[in-house]
Amino acid sequence: MSDETQLTLFDLLAETPSSSSQFNLIPTSAKIPIPPGTYNSVTELAKHCNECYRCGLGANRTHAVVGRGNVNANLMIIGEAPGQHEDETGLPFVGRSGQLLEKILASVGFNTEQDVYITNINRCRPPENRVPTNEEIAACKPYLLEQIRLVDPKVILLTGTTSVKALTGNKTAISKIRGSWIEWEGRLCMPIFHPSYLLRNPSQEKGSPKWLMWQDIQTVRAKLDEF
Repeated sequence: MSDETQLTLFDLLAETPSSSSQFNLIPTSAKIPIPPGTYNSVTELAKHCNECYRCGLGANRTHAVVGRGNVNANLMIIGEAPGQHEDETGLPFVGRSGQLLEKILASVGFNTEQDVYITNINRCRPPENRVPTNEEIAACKPYLLEQIRLVDPKVILLTGTTSVKALTGNKTAISKIRGSWIEWEGRLCMPIFHPSYLLRNPSQEKGSPKWLMWQDIQTVRAKLDEF
């Protein structure tokens, strides 16, 4: 179903006598669209995410993992999907990858409670932490687009190939595009290595993933200082 068809479907639903109940039906099926402007706040969106069954992942979640940080931040970081710790707490990036992300951000003066908003492509944990399917990404993407609209960040960091592909459609390997600016929907996005990749590659020698991440995060700091 195309985006245009989905929007038409929503318009038709809104014209029915039971339109007042349609808002509550949005999470129940991926066939029911979530057009821009559906939510007035991230809190409102989060409530729906915790009631959502637009794909099969909702059946086994403990918590929907919506986001954390400042909902008015200029910097948004988008990961892939929750892991076990995230599913248990309902917060993104709280495991080892999250701890490393915190250190990376702090190294250039970013406070995750004040300067950053962190979320994922998907809100529910895939079994065994596998990569989310295209169908699962498509079902959850409207929530992400609404989050971006509501937070309205100036810069978006996309961690890993899956995150880049899901938001922008760019399928280029992260090793080839990390550290470069991509313009998407009038916003500046930068692909960066996922912190979990850095954990698997601990070397800090020149040219290593950690060394490259240090260059990238300094570039991001400098760009945000321009605003």
